[in-house]
Amino acid sequence: MTQRVTVSLDEESAAALETLVTETGAGQSEVVRRALAFYAANFEAANQQPSDNLEQYYRMLASGEHVLLDVDFLHAFLEFCYDGGDPDPAFVEAADRVSEYHAHEYADRFETVGEVLEWLSFCGFLEVRREDDDYHLVFPSEAIRWFMTRFIERSTAELPTEIEIEQGVSKVIITERVD
Repeated sequence: MTQRVTVSLDEESAAALETLVTETGAGQSEVVRRALAFYAANFEAANQQPSDNLEQYYRMLASGEHVLLDVDFLHAFLEFCYDGGDPDPAFVEAADRVSEYHAHEYADRFETVGEVLEWLSFCGFLEVRREDDDYHLVFPSEAIRWFMTRFIERSTAELPTEIEIEQGVSKVIITERVD
């Protein structure tokens, strides 16, 4: 059974409807039905203030530069590259190139290593706790500790600070000193 509804659209809504009709190739009624179904399914998110983390995740994903990755995949990738004791040299070379690229990016984006560590914590690579000039980092595995410690060391090279790294089994202490 279908039900007919008359709707008054403002200029913005009319333009959005026209764009969606063109992009989907569907008729106006189908686009409106899909839009209502989507709104109903996402009603809570659409009517609440999104969290700071959700907004940050959205910006990361919307840029196309980041992807969501199940943490088990990350562990599997790193364990594979780390197989047999030492990491695969080709992987290390590729990871170092990525770290050097991020060093240029981070030089413009962050002022301190602490800000970088907070960002990496937000991304889920580590847990960070600050104590005075020291940052205590906890990693979920030895492979991630090795990978992220190497990344931190190289990606913060252009910041106006120096770091000292003290490695434990699953933890690392980073001391930041301003130049």
